[in-house]
Amino acid sequence: MSYPEHLVYPEPRYHGDKGEVNATFRTSSTPPDISSPGGSTRYLATNESTGGEFGLYKVELAARSAGAKTHFHKAMSESFYVLSGELELYNGEKWVTGREGDFLYVPVGGLHAFKNVTDEPMSMLMLFSPGGPREEYFEQVAEVAQRGGEELKQFRIRHDSYFVEDFESEAE
Repeated sequence: MSYPEHLVYPEPRYHGDKGEVNATFRTSSTPPDISSPGGSTRYLATNESTGGEFGLYKVELAARSAGAKTHFHKAMSESFYVLSGELELYNGEKWVTGREGDFLYVPVGGLHAFKNVTDEPMSMLMLFSPGGPREEYFEQVAEVAQRGGEELKQFRIRHDSYFVEDFESEAE
């Protein structure tokens, strides 16, 4: 494979000469940050811990978990990497089955959804770029969803999650 002679990298953001000791390490035995009967979420790298560069979350869904209905983001892309089990992923056009090692990248504005329709649990990595403060969304969405209506719609919008179902009646 040949590469252009002049590769273009982003502008440097670190201007020191010797580097810094600033890495973080999280062991696999760290308990989930959120647990529910439908699964668990581990905050591997948050908006805060990466300075807004990205957010990385390990999500485990129980068998027959609803996941998220069709939506899009206006400020960030979202990626899914299946670690184990199977996950139904909507790529904006059709549902595809993601299995161990499969990856789906959804650019900003791309319609997507996901759900576990199998009788087995599954595990995946979710990456948001740039990072947004997703933790409040993950921690409160189930509770706000029970109340529904305009409160749920505004909660979703506040968290850059535009669900198609929230705007269907407006299009008529």
